[in-house]
Amino acid sequence: MKTPICLVENRNEQLIVNSKALSILHKICQPVVVVAIVGMFRTGKSYLMNHLAGQNHGFPLGSTVRAVTKGIWMWCVPHPTKPDHTLVLLDTEGLGDVEKGDPKNDSWIFALSVLLSSTFIYNSMGTINHQALEQLHYVTELTQLIRAKSDPTPDEVEDSTEFVSFFPDFVWTVRDFTLELKLNGHPITEDEYLENALKLISGISGGRIQYSNMSRECIRYFFPKRKCFVFDRPTNHRNLLSHIDEVPQNQLERTFVVQSKNFCSYIFANAKTKTLRGGIIVTGNRLGTLVETYVNAINKGTIPCLEDAVTTLAQCENSAAVQKAADHYSEQMAQRVEFPTGTLQELLEVHTACEREAIAVFMEHSFKDDEHEFQKKLVDTIERKKEAILLQNEETSVKYCQAQLEQLSEPLTQSISRGVFSVPGGHSLYLDARKLVEQNYKLVPRKGVKAREVLQSFLQQQSAIEISILQSDKALTDGEKAIAAERAKREAAEKEQELLRQQQKEQQEKMEAQKRSLQENIVQLKEKMERERENILREQERVLEHKLKVQKELLMEGFKEKSERLNKEINRLKEEIETSKKTPSILSQILDAAGTVFLAVLPGAGKVVGAVMKVFSKEFKFTNKNECKIKL
Repeated sequence: MKTPICLVENRNEQLIVNSKALSILHKICQPVVVVAIVGMFRTGKSYLMNHLAGQNHGFPLGSTVRAVTKGIWMWCVPHPTKPDHTLVLLDTEGLGDVEKGDPKNDSWIFALSVLLSSTFIYNSMGTINHQALEQLHYVTELTQLIRAKSDPTPDEVEDSTEFVSFFPDFVWTVRDFTLELKLNGHPITEDEYLENALKLISGISGGRIQYSNMSRECIRYFFPKRKCFVFDRPTNHRNLLSHIDEVPQNQLERTFVVQSKNFCSYIFANAKTKTLRGGIIVTGNRLGTLVETYVNAINKGTIPCLEDAVTTLAQCENSAAVQKAADHYSEQMAQRVEFPTGTLQELLEVHTACEREAIAVFMEHSFKDDEHEFQKKLVDTIERKKEAILLQNEETSVKYCQAQLEQLSEPLTQSISRGVFSVPGGHSLYLDARKLVEQNYKLVPRKGVKAREVLQSFLQQQSAIEISILQSDKALTDGEKAIAAERAKREAAEKEQELLRQQQKEQQEKMEAQKRSLQENIVQLKEKMERERENILREQERVLEHKLKVQKELLMEGFKEKSERLNKEINRLKEEIETSKKTPSILSQILDAAGTVFLAVLPGAGKVVGAVMKVFSKEFKFTNKNECKIKL
């Protein structure tokens, strides 16, 4: 994108998603790092965001008291330090604009910025004081504007305690900062300045102190990772300030230039890839779906819910994952298979390899397929594609073999038509001629899986001709004719049995292919479940570490009662972590999932699944620590 575009328009107090912006996001398949900035209007937010895009111009800057940016504007650029990532910059309209009719829109803009970003920047002027924290009252409203779970039960912990697990990193940028970074006469860092400002103020409850403390508490509770940057005035020339985007760097204050570079370097190096709970990586197209889902919820008068958004996103993404996996299977089979294959096993081995890759593609792009609905669709789709390919292979083999036999048997057919074998000893001559056809047919390369069946059909057609020639051969006695007829009948039965054995072998090979398919789905499903469990455990441990830190800080600041109230959350988290650490009995989960998926779609799967279940039941071993191991 050479220039920004409006993503969410704030029109007549109604939030509207821009379809053109969505189409841009839906084309971005790379993971995204989403940096959003909010703050009071006319505080220089857009100028900072332009610097992150590596430009002086882009997001519009205003030179008057009238706010310029309306809604949420988006600028997608290649990430300067993370290959194969897109940096999505979100610039928001200024908070507290007196021209707005409904101040609630500010709260929704703030909440959307938190929900969509992986790094959330709050931009303010002057210092971090009581007034600045009161202006940040939007953070205290998040508990009424965002829900973590779609339908929490009454005995569950309050939704807001879940925020820390999916909220973005918090960066406070303080503009036109004129104070010295000192505390009690000692130099402090910008981060220490922020943390000191966020300490709760003890004393009489109520009034402005309690109001300021609410903002402090929410920032500390909801945002585990915090960072602060202070900026001097970019220039002391008032005329230059009104057109700051046109001022070359050599005319800006040197300190401001250094501060801006440090800020950009930090964002580029530390702003994380946007992820959802469970380690789900957000790509550009996924971000577009989230924007639509959240804005639709707001416009319907409901509270945007992370769990609902993930469910909606999963439906879209899992359908796309099935299609990607199925397309991969078709493309790879088309590239690797040359019809007709020499044997069925040769084709099934290619199928197994392509199916394994297709399942991996699905596992990579799918998530929250708890009922295995989409995995079932993939199994069904690949099974149908496999059957179509097997049929195509057979039809190609039949056509090729029939053409070859027709060509090879042409002399035999002509000899029969001319009555060459209607002479004494003609039966022997006929057998020699037919044998020559069979010998030459066997020398034909790559006849495919229907070679024997086509030959058998040809020989069956010739049997009536042979009997006719045999009966009319005056060189043979009746006894010799009977012996020859019996021999011909026996040879035909042997060939029929040989054909039947081949068909049984092929049926067994198909059953083995289904067994491999089941095994592959189970293996990859188990690996995915383990990865998801590890992601959840990491999240839980990170949240616990943060809550313990907050509890310790509250104790040190003298807020014993607030510290004790955290115990319920901390104890609940510890129990969840212990449960996650104990390897669950995933045997039944995996086998049930596999049974659900395969029994419904694989022909004859009952026998296959039954056999495989016995194998897996034997191969699952539980150690004394209840750890589950699978050998495949």
